[in-house]
Amino acid sequence: MTGKFSPFVIKALVDTITGGAGNDNAPAIGIYRSGPKIEQFFLDCGLDMRIGASSRVPATTDFLRQTANHYDGNGDIYVTRIIERVCDPRDYLAEPDKAIAVREHLNKALAPDGLAVVIVGGKALVTERRGSGTIVEPFIQKVATLDFDTVQMEIARALPNLEDDPEDAVTAACSLIEAVCRSILVELKLPLPPKKDIDGLMRAVQEPLGLSPGRSDLPSEVESDIRQTLSGLTSVAKGIGALRTHGGDAHGRERGFRRIDARIARLALNAASSLALFLIESWERKEHRSLPQHAGET
Repeated sequence: MTGKFSPFVIKALVDTITGGAGNDNAPAIGIYRSGPKIEQFFLDCGLDMRIGASSRVPATTDFLRQTANHYDGNGDIYVTRIIERVCDPRDYLAEPDKAIAVREHLNKALAPDGLAVVIVGGKALVTERRGSGTIVEPFIQKVATLDFDTVQMEIARALPNLEDDPEDAVTAACSLIEAVCRSILVELKLPLPPKKDIDGLMRAVQEPLGLSPGRSDLPSEVESDIRQTLSGLTSVAKGIGALRTHGGDAHGRERGFRRIDARIARLALNAASSLALFLIESWERKEHRSLPQHAGET
């Protein structure tokens, strides 16, 4: 098999699309689909699949293998579309636990290939694990429950662009911090600052969240260390904002523009996600409650 999806991923897809064999006593992973429903599933993905004289599971397996090795070279695109479709949480609104089971089953198969399915803005997204990394993934899990549409949109924008459009990913990383800061200020019923760039927004949330380096209640034995760490929050935000100005695409790309390295985009996104997650957790601790959640999401 060619392409980035291994045979183990194809097997996991068969399990989640079909729900298993009809004579299998094990509980279905996700939804058990009849032959006509499997055909309809693939039609929803823009693919014409026919069960024919074969049975459900073998026919689905053969079709997925053929699709992954499609002659037009778009096999990876088709398989990605199928994965995102079978993981779409809107299919499991009545039984959200099944959505989790499907995603976990596929992620076990995807992990050795450096891939993962995450839910962003209520939709499934296949992304590279090396692109998101261990820093971003906890943030993704956190914001999957947030009622912050702009935050979710910036994540959805940044992840696919880390390799192909690192400049846009850098811009999205900066916008992500700005969106989190704005959302926290709204939740705290505080006005937005006159200067609504990343530096102004960061400064606006630091004091109400107890993150100002000038606070006077720090333990003497670690006071200087904490002040330095809190000052670093502003430095990180400023650095990401400057990177957007000089290396992002927010202000267009002039002739002869030199593209930034994808490593820099990953650094910016990881730093932005780590900082944003810390701000959200600080908000939750201050308010003694979690941020708003969508019903049925995990």
